[in-house]
Amino acid sequence: MKLTWINFLHFYQPPTADNETVIEATEKSYRRIISALKRNTRIKFTFNITACLLDRWLALGYKQLIEEVKELLNNGQIELTGSAAFHPILPLLPAAEIKRNILINQTLLKEYFGPDLKTNGFFSPEAAYSHQLAKLIKKLGFNWLILDEISANGKLNNLDLAKNYLDDNSGLKICFRSREFSKSYVPHAIFKLIKQKKNKLVITATDAELYGLRHQDHSGSFEKLLKRPEIETLTISRHLTKAKDYKKISPLASSWESSEAELKQKLPYALWYNKKNRIQVLLWRMANLAITTVNLYRNDQQYDWARSHLDKGLASCTFWWASARDFKLFGSISWNPDEIERGLNELIRSIRALVNPRTRKIKIKAEKLYIKIKQLIWHKHWTYYWGKK
Repeated sequence: MKLTWINFLHFYQPPTADNETVIEATEKSYRRIISALKRNTRIKFTFNITACLLDRWLALGYKQLIEEVKELLNNGQIELTGSAAFHPILPLLPAAEIKRNILINQTLLKEYFGPDLKTNGFFSPEAAYSHQLAKLIKKLGFNWLILDEISANGKLNNLDLAKNYLDDNSGLKICFRSREFSKSYVPHAIFKLIKQKKNKLVITATDAELYGLRHQDHSGSFEKLLKRPEIETLTISRHLTKAKDYKKISPLASSWESSEAELKQKLPYALWYNKKNRIQVLLWRMANLAITTVNLYRNDQQYDWARSHLDKGLASCTFWWASARDFKLFGSISWNPDEIERGLNELIRSIRALVNPRTRKIKIKAEKLYIKIKQLIWHKHWTYYWGKK
């Protein structure tokens, strides 16, 4: 039998996360993955490591871990993709903000891993896709994009993942992940295939925290799997270069969390922006006010501080924690007023930081909106979610 495993791992912690959170994820998951690869030199994975996490690693004393990633990269065991430095939902941002986030990420990746670093592929945070975004990604020099299978036609388990696909809109090659396998604890699922002696191509894309932080693999299934001779692993770029014929396809606006029902309702990014979710609607009103204001005052003496706060506030987690979605796998409800408030605080600080007197009216407008959002968050929490698991 021959089982080919294409595995994409997304390394990210919110720019507003406290040090303890970053350390826990690093010690339980990131270090584990990197160590396992060093011990199994024939294994090849594709990594996305966001620039904001690399900066935190350096600040927290993980310079050696960064060097180990560089070693894996130089040995050809991993490839790195491009992405957005601060992990916003790109299709929900203006084009200038998208481009800025991507270019910052590229610059920092080259600072950490060398000026000759090549990033053929791109990972849009949460695999969020739109036609406009794909065209911009192609224009910036990337060759392929990884998406969830639902992005192909709005349905799950309705796509031949063994075939090769080309985005007819942008010209990007598309690697589609299997939702079923990616939503499992992947090593367990692959061991089942090995037991069944099936020839198969398995494409998975998950957060790196799956391996340790979100799933306690007491039996070491991950490490055992990497030693199995039945599996062949390839980076996505290598997998795509082996392909000959590509089927043209026009992906839908979507994310790797999109459901069939949401796509039918034209809610491609419902976890981060749902018009029926008043808190999310107002958060985006604040975000857009901050984007407009900060960019309008680029010559402000405190622009750099304002920009730094804005980047952190636009991270996807600000809006994700307001979705109140009930996740059945490796987690609970996506509601956390403290986490929402962290992002909201960054957005208001981006406007507060500006010192130009002409921003006074905007500041007052923003403060009123800020207070309104805070009241909604905590009223909803104490009256509905408090005490619920």
